[in-house]
Amino acid sequence: MTNVRHIIRAAIGTIFLFSYVYAFGNEILRLEVDGSSSGTVDIQLFTKIAPIHSKRIKKLVTESKYDGVVFHRVIAGFMAQSGDVKFGNIDNLQIDLVGMGGSQYPNLTAEFSNQPFEKGTVGMARSRDPNSANSQFFIMFADAPHLNGKYTVIGKVISGMETVMEIKKGDIKQNGAVSQPDYIKNASIIEK
Repeated sequence: MTNVRHIIRAAIGTIFLFSYVYAFGNEILRLEVDGSSSGTVDIQLFTKIAPIHSKRIKKLVTESKYDGVVFHRVIAGFMAQSGDVKFGNIDNLQIDLVGMGGSQYPNLTAEFSNQPFEKGTVGMARSRDPNSANSQFFIMFADAPHLNGKYTVIGKVISGMETVMEIKKGDIKQNGAVSQPDYIKNASIIEK
């Protein structure tokens, strides 16, 4: 009887794994974070839910565009934002412009879904125009249901949430702007 239970549990686990990969994809965005917080953050990219945005993230990672990019806007209890590949590199940080830049590629059409914004969710930052996401993204510190269906969800932290929670917080009076911010030392894509 015990062997049958183990076999059933293994089968259920295998089915869950395959359904998860089918629903979300098998690519991991790995961020090596450095600064006051340091560690590795693995993000399961939702390549099936947000294929256009996932493709953009992967392209920028393969071009090393995220390497050295700061977490420029970090609001305690809400989220940490990064990805300004134009003005946000730690080696040439343009503090007055960071958060207003993107990549050299065109903005993306929204891929809104029913994926909820909860702790660990990764969404694409944008302006008021829903079709203005480009390279910036944010990682949630807590649930934020008011964002559901209004921003493209591109993934979920599956490892390293403790590193995310320790990212240096910004000044709430300055909309979360961070002085001497933590940054992405290296970004890579890993297939699982």
